[in-house]
Amino acid sequence: MQHTAVAQATRILMQYQVDWINDQSPVKIIEKSRRIGISYAEAADDVLYAASASGANVYYISYNKDMTAGFINDCATWAKAFNAAAGQIEESVIQEEDKQILTYTIKFDSGHMIQAFTSNPRNLRSKGRPGERLVIDEAAFVDDIKELLKAAMAMTMWGGQIRIISTHDGADNPFNELINDVRAGRYDYSLHRVTLDDALRDGLYRKICGVTGRVWSAEAEAAWRKATIDRYRPNEDEELFCIPAQGGGAWLTRILVESRMRDWPVVRFNGTQEFNNATPDLRKRIMGDWIGDVLQPLLKFEPGLRHALGMDFARTGDLSSIAPNEIETNLHQRIPFIAEMKNVPYNQQLQVLFAIGDALPRKCGMVIDSRGNGSYVGEAAYDKYGSVVQRLMPTEGWYRDNMPPYKAALEDGTFLLPKHDGLLQGHRAIRLIRGVPRMPESTDKVIGHGDSTMACIYSHAAARMDWGPTHAASRPRRSRLDVPMEGYYE
Repeated sequence: MQHTAVAQATRILMQYQVDWINDQSPVKIIEKSRRIGISYAEAADDVLYAASASGANVYYISYNKDMTAGFINDCATWAKAFNAAAGQIEESVIQEEDKQILTYTIKFDSGHMIQAFTSNPRNLRSKGRPGERLVIDEAAFVDDIKELLKAAMAMTMWGGQIRIISTHDGADNPFNELINDVRAGRYDYSLHRVTLDDALRDGLYRKICGVTGRVWSAEAEAAWRKATIDRYRPNEDEELFCIPAQGGGAWLTRILVESRMRDWPVVRFNGTQEFNNATPDLRKRIMGDWIGDVLQPLLKFEPGLRHALGMDFARTGDLSSIAPNEIETNLHQRIPFIAEMKNVPYNQQLQVLFAIGDALPRKCGMVIDSRGNGSYVGEAAYDKYGSVVQRLMPTEGWYRDNMPPYKAALEDGTFLLPKHDGLLQGHRAIRLIRGVPRMPESTDKVIGHGDSTMACIYSHAAARMDWGPTHAASRPRRSRLDVPMEGYYE
């Protein structure tokens, strides 16, 4: 029955719903748009799980009665569609101290059940028999989600499963904090993300048309999308596009950043008008002298360690900043110095970049900001060092994936920085923009260290790349006479 039912559900559901069902991770989380049918897909999977002799009980928690009743009715509909042997929906009330919790239960001939609660029951701690599953729907709105998850995680010890489903409810909500912790690598949970546009690409509006009897067209879909967004304004980003409402404060606290700073140097070369007007050969010699006098004494890297590098590029108004990164054997990282350049021609920037890059004993990653004119520097670095170089044109998705691990490294004390007030101010300038931490375009150019901050962030990302370091040695070529001839055939 189960194989046939899965095939049946796959024909009915959209791809993102199928992807959610197919993910059988012990703990999985989805941040989603409103009304795209994830709970409906979860109900299908839960019926198959509870109805199977190899499955177990499923417990569902939401924050209101209507949602809970809707879910259990979806389960009943799927049970009928799958011809799963199940009883009628049973209602009961649990009395817990000062509140009553309404429950809905469907029992299956397998001996398992789906039980849905209208609130967070304290007796969840008694759950957790082998294989039992907990579903938390609209987790961002559930009372005391942290305590609920603390109790729920015990279910995984005996092969249980936890499914966490929600739209967002603010950047400071524990649900969003959990997602950022997952992205930071603190928890090995599976993470899904489906926005309204993701759902539309997978056929959401076509499905709506099929259910409601409308005629689908690209124009009708575009009009429906616009009307939906207008209806949710001014909260459309949070409700439809998985962007939690942003807070007003700095993303990184002063005390956190200062605590990770050490007495290491930040050096700068300022390109004067005279320098820029000089011949290429003279500029090369002047930069060579600066490298020898100022930079060379800093290029003392431990040969046995891995090394990475990040560079934020600018040509005139901003700074170009290079942050080498030394990865200790315990995986702690440190930026031993930062080299800044202001108003420096491309070729002299490459002189500095190559001087630092060549000195790194075991290069495991380089992230070079290659937006705009930075593409020249990124391309030259790629030509010299190969695929160890990522020529980055950062997107919102890149920041979403890489900023939480950076913050986590600072919080854990595994990433150390040079002590410099401008670098501190650069870190403090990071804000949540459309729910994603990044450097605002309006960062004070007098401070100038927003660029150095980004170089550090790129350097941390470079250390997490999957490349090398690779060491290869060639063996001497063996002649035909060296090969044993016994059993050898042309």
